[in-house]
Amino acid sequence: MMDNTKVTKVPDKKLQELKNILTGYGKISVALSGGVDSVFLLTFSCRVLGNENVSAITATGPHFADDETDYAARLCDALHIRHKAVSMDGILDVIGDNPPDRCYICKREIFSSLKELASSENSILADGTNLDDMDDYRPGYRAITELGISSPLKDAGLTKDEIRLSLESLAEEDSAIRQTLTIPSGDGKTMAIWEKPAFACLASRIPYGERLTEEKLTAVYKAENLLKELGFRQIRVRHHGDVARIEVLPEDREKFFDTTFMDEVNEGIKACGFKFAALDLAGYRMGNLNQQTVKRR
Repeated sequence: MMDNTKVTKVPDKKLQELKNILTGYGKISVALSGGVDSVFLLTFSCRVLGNENVSAITATGPHFADDETDYAARLCDALHIRHKAVSMDGILDVIGDNPPDRCYICKREIFSSLKELASSENSILADGTNLDDMDDYRPGYRAITELGISSPLKDAGLTKDEIRLSLESLAEEDSAIRQTLTIPSGDGKTMAIWEKPAFACLASRIPYGERLTEEKLTAVYKAENLLKELGFRQIRVRHHGDVARIEVLPEDREKFFDTTFMDEVNEGIKACGFKFAALDLAGYRMGNLNQQTVKRR
């Protein structure tokens, strides 16, 4: 069970354990998505092993958000880290039917390619799985373990909040690092990467069994960017055919009480390729579609 107590300090023994794990690797290739966990793993690995022993590999494809993969490239450039992108443009041929184990199949495909590249450089491939991920339905993690991918953050016992706090501490200690960890928030402002909301691949917005297409994924991406530009940070746009089901944080739902604002959202969503825009009255729930799958099991 997850502990919702606010984290104010990361136990030294956890960070020391992470140092020990990374030191044991000697050389590491980080599967860098551009999210908080993999960004922390990359920056912390540089501090422990030195930049010359750290590289990053990023998978790109139609179900990944361009802003995340673009940030991964910019971060590596700023940190002077070797970075390679692995194209998964044909992934929809493999997961297009969108079965309940889509995430497992997809992760298996992606990490097989990433591991092959890391092995060619005699480097350990590591991902950003953390301890909290074990509390959620994560079929993709099975693929990671089957392939022997290392998850040092999880092995060190670090939770999501501890990773956010640790990344902030790294930035406070090094102004150069802090500058590289600032990203656009989507509303014309910026935010620190450790404040970035959790983000899953775009395929997670489409119910299992519904065909995955680039057109659907693009519509979702555009719609979510629209809502970010309107000031929402934690959002999901679920694709239900002609209908875009919008999930925002419960405390943000009141913004839709303004009819002028609703009209703006409605027109914007239609411009993204949907015919109708609907607000989910329950608000945002992490792993919403996964929860439905677990209930059917």
